[in-house]
Amino acid sequence: MTEEEAAERAALERRANKLFSGRVDFLLSAPQLKFLPEPTVPEIAFCGRSNVGKSSLINALTGRKAIARASVTPGRTQELNFFEIGDPTLFRLVDMPGYGFAKAPVKVVEKWKNLVKNYLRGRPVLSRALVLVDGRHGPKDVDREMMKMLDEAAVGYRVVLTKADKMKASELAKVIEATEAEARKHVAAYPEIHVTSAEKGMGIGELRAAVLGDAGV
Repeated sequence: MTEEEAAERAALERRANKLFSGRVDFLLSAPQLKFLPEPTVPEIAFCGRSNVGKSSLINALTGRKAIARASVTPGRTQELNFFEIGDPTLFRLVDMPGYGFAKAPVKVVEKWKNLVKNYLRGRPVLSRALVLVDGRHGPKDVDREMMKMLDEAAVGYRVVLTKADKMKASELAKVIEATEAEARKHVAAYPEIHVTSAEKGMGIGELRAAVLGDAGV
């Protein structure tokens, strides 16, 4: 990275930090596509397994303690949750229902797949997706399935490793290498892997800047 590129990235990160410290509001939950908000601003979608730390990462990105809450009922896991950023609203974060239901009924899984597939394929303002992968394990088969779904929907996405503080540096390096190799197999995957810890704040500033750039604001 050149000095000029580094300066541009630092400036974007400062602007992102300032924006996320301002207005961040929950807008609505959409259990079906007919309940989606009007497509008036760019959207950044967050995808991940049910226990990957998606809510914690959204809370860390927005600097809030509990704007995104872990699901407490099965029904809530089937909804798309929208959060508005900026005043006036510049873009939205979309918390998608977690995947990888080990014990979920077939009908619940199919409902999830249909909602997600139709949203990904038919949402004109969807600018980028973030695929969250547990940094302790690296990509699992369910993550690969999600990545394949995004490839087929032609939605560009970033792979974000979560909980990176929970492992040794040498182990993390191996997971990063394996995740980069997996990303190279997918046509819609962004080549750069983001390494984060919501608990320690690792990589949060960089991811905020990336989200801001992806939203085009």
